[in-house]
Amino acid sequence: MRQSQTAVLEKNTTFSGDFQTEPFETAWAGEGRWFVQLVDVSGADTSVSVRAQVSPDGLTWCDYDGVEHAVTGEVLSFPVREFGHWLRLAGSVSGDEPEAKVRIYLALKS
Repeated sequence: MRQSQTAVLEKNTTFSGDFQTEPFETAWAGEGRWFVQLVDVSGADTSVSVRAQVSPDGLTWCDYDGVEHAVTGEVLSFPVREFGHWLRLAGSVSGDEPEAKVRIYLALKS
């Protein structure tokens, strides 16, 4: 029987620049899916982008695949596979006095 888990890494957290989620240990999982929900956005021309990062130890990080995802709608979702032991999201909120309140989930399966 496959196992699954959904981790809430950010819940109604407001960011105004560069950010990273808390790291999450994922060594048991074979696949995952990120969900980034925009709860509220303020500031002129505010944009939010995210990219998955991987780590062998939860301390040293590199980009997963070099793809930056723009959060253009209410919810963004994208898959990750073959990611090793730790995952997190790195992101950026940009614009004129930007702020974005987000929820970030990581759904995993073995």
